[in-house]
Amino acid sequence: MGRRYFGTDGVRGRVGEHPMTVDFALQLASAAARVLVPQGGTVLIGKDTRLSGYMFEAALEAGFVAAGVNVMLIGPLPTPGIAYMTRRFNCDFGVVISASHNLYDDNGIKFFDASGGKLSDELEERIEAELAQNPVTRASRNLGRATRADRSRTLYQEFCAATLGPGLDLSGLKIVIDCANGAAYKVGPRILADLGAEIVPIGCSPNGRNINDGCGSTAPDLLQLTVPGVRAHVGLALDGDGDRVVMVDHLGRIVDGDQLLYVIARALKEAGTLRGPVVGTVMSNLGLELALRAAGIDFRRAAVGDRYVLALLRETRGVLGGETSGHILCLDKTTTGDGLVSALQVLAVMKRSGRELAELTAGMRKFPQVLLNVRVAARFDPRSVPAVQQAVARIEAQLGEEGRVVLRPSGTEPVIRVMVEGREEGLTRAAAQELAQAVQSAAG
Repeated sequence: MGRRYFGTDGVRGRVGEHPMTVDFALQLASAAARVLVPQGGTVLIGKDTRLSGYMFEAALEAGFVAAGVNVMLIGPLPTPGIAYMTRRFNCDFGVVISASHNLYDDNGIKFFDASGGKLSDELEERIEAELAQNPVTRASRNLGRATRADRSRTLYQEFCAATLGPGLDLSGLKIVIDCANGAAYKVGPRILADLGAEIVPIGCSPNGRNINDGCGSTAPDLLQLTVPGVRAHVGLALDGDGDRVVMVDHLGRIVDGDQLLYVIARALKEAGTLRGPVVGTVMSNLGLELALRAAGIDFRRAAVGDRYVLALLRETRGVLGGETSGHILCLDKTTTGDGLVSALQVLAVMKRSGRELAELTAGMRKFPQVLLNVRVAARFDPRSVPAVQQAVARIEAQLGEEGRVVLRPSGTEPVIRVMVEGREEGLTRAAAQELAQAVQSAAG
């Protein structure tokens, strides 16, 4: 059975359009309750700062309580915070109301199991099958209860701070933090301040409509200006739900997820605590692979998507992986991608070594990477077309070991993504355009 509503990260869409409506949210809660806790249980519900979050929170609460499920409402908290608090409170499952790095017009609903991990495809399919049934309302004596748990956010703050390591704080560091006017706007600055850092907060004034709007990890321009402007040592930008982070060095230069992986991996290797390979994706920069190889660190590539990175880490018993976007998994610290925890690992390296972030990333040279989207009438496998195969072989021979070609159909739209990496930007761009033209011709 295929999944109609659940994508790679829960249900997501434009607010007011199916499925992101109040009636669907209530239906979804009732269906999830019947599948996940048929005899009753407890769910933790958290959200980011979107205006529509209040509406969906109320709908989910009603659906769960009517189905006999106790509800704990924790309010705005990063997605990884919900995963952690679901485990901490021994809840049967957790729900996050968020559309991550999207603008406020969108929203989404995703689930965690009791361990703080994502639901299996099989469970999501069973929930979808239950959507055909009307929402259930139990008799009064069997209804669930709803309670607020807002003040428990400090438990997540303490957990994040503890990942810095014993005897270490951030005193002496001036840090600019951009919370994307999203879920981390309270806990993010408080964690850094409690650890002794001097903080300059931006993107920490949500109004329900400004989440990810010209701020955060997807729009770090203001952070790049602010860090050197206030003479900070470093800056960090989260996305709207706090599971991604990019950083900015003291010169105002972006340090992306690949570079952060390099810094953390080197530190774990030197400490003797790195287990298994570091896992990236097919889109991770070739410079990361070569820099890790030079440091004696094994590197593997998974398909794009944090669930695939996680699956490969589990298969290889690794502890560190992530994506260029800044979605980093530190499995020796937590169960899911956590922007604050990942940033703290980098800040810990800076504090222990006394080195600037610019110096820590100097050992990794990012290769020029050109990504082109070729729109097609229907999705197809471009590598099965002889003319495309010949173009790929010609370009790969030209690039040698200092280049890479990736062709992949988009999972969400009729587009073939063409990516070429190489040492010299002009040649790389020309190769990408040649390959995109071959794909366009093959598409007719």
